[in-house]
Amino acid sequence: MSHIVAIVGRPNVGKSTLFNRLIGERKAIIDNVSGVTRDRIYGFSDWNGKNFTVVDTGGFVKGSNDIFEAEIRRQVQIAMDEAGVIVFLTDVSTGITDLDEEIARMLRKNPKRVVLAVNKVDNAQRQMSANEFWSLGFEDTIFISSISGSGTGDLLDIIADILPSGENGPEGLDQDIPKIAIVGQPNVGKSSMTNALIGEERNIVTDIPGTTRDAIYTLYNKFDKKFYLIDTAGIRKKAKVHEDLEFYSVLRAINAIEEADVCLLMLDASVGIESQDLSIMSLIQKRKKGLVILVNKWDLIKKETNTARDFEKNLKEKMAPFTDVPVIFTSVHEKQRIFKTVETLLEVYENRRQRIKTSTLNDVMLEIIEKNPPPSHRGKYIKIKYVAQLPVAYPAFVFYCNYPDHVKVSYRHFLENQLRKHFTLTGASISVYFREK
Repeated sequence: MSHIVAIVGRPNVGKSTLFNRLIGERKAIIDNVSGVTRDRIYGFSDWNGKNFTVVDTGGFVKGSNDIFEAEIRRQVQIAMDEAGVIVFLTDVSTGITDLDEEIARMLRKNPKRVVLAVNKVDNAQRQMSANEFWSLGFEDTIFISSISGSGTGDLLDIIADILPSGENGPEGLDQDIPKIAIVGQPNVGKSSMTNALIGEERNIVTDIPGTTRDAIYTLYNKFDKKFYLIDTAGIRKKAKVHEDLEFYSVLRAINAIEEADVCLLMLDASVGIESQDLSIMSLIQKRKKGLVILVNKWDLIKKETNTARDFEKNLKEKMAPFTDVPVIFTSVHEKQRIFKTVETLLEVYENRRQRIKTSTLNDVMLEIIEKNPPPSHRGKYIKIKYVAQLPVAYPAFVFYCNYPDHVKVSYRHFLENQLRKHFTLTGASISVYFREK
């Protein structure tokens, strides 16, 4: 089941406001003019231990009602195909419109769970008026106010209850075998990399961006190495996502990252790292996946002394603060360092899933903390007494102390750097928490 939550509805019902509320940041532009949301925007949320991607379906262009309706139908259809949960947002201040009824008819034919959220219910009179929306026929109907946040906690409870537990992944896959997602912008050589590893033309390879539309799973089982390869469609900049088909590809690439244990982020050596690559890397980090960077088309670069070293230095300056990542320079076309890439991916997989003995963790970290104690807060001395690793799929550590809320972010980064220095965690995203002992 997909971990994507799509917000659908007619223009100006508050989809972007709800989106910002669910992801906890102001990412979508908000205005009371129809059609402000020009792109499909995606963000990330977690609630009750469930992580999921929230998609704000916009893309409306001012025009006739027919254009609006046609675009909305396409948006709803994509959401029905790709999302695990659909939030159908309506507006109590306008009541049920013909377009609301049309969207409801489409959604009722779909087997996916739909949550009907009636927005702008912020007083007793509107609470009474909102009851008419039960007539649309959705069992999961909830009254909310996106601006004030009223009812959004209950909405998140319903979403978390519907979504499956654990990490995402298609049925039929052996969950004990590592899953590797090959991601990156279009035309950097992702499908060529899959073909080079598998040794056959598994995927269609052309120089036209966007050839790969779906996420393709391939079992690699050679030289005593075994893992699933996930070849995804290229993740484009949102401004360039014009076709609905491209929107499918972006959603499936996001899903592939969620399903993977380790992501191989491919860059074009002639282009270097761009803002969209950093966005993909941020997406991988937020999902706490392993990361290996593969700089492809290295054979096309004119070499001088320390060319690779300088390239990697510049790369990591832009990636900061998450720089403990393997970087491999290759030419997939020439099949350079292909097997080294495989070995590195599996090393990062082991780094991500390793369990450090609690006694070892405390022996190392408490000695460091004693020499470099956390800064005091308003005269209160913070004492860290104990460290433990949490039983989750990625490296997460909890430090028990007397004033957990007053530990500064800079000290959190210091502890993370010390963990990386003393334990083999290269390529793995780390979480550090503080709890009262």
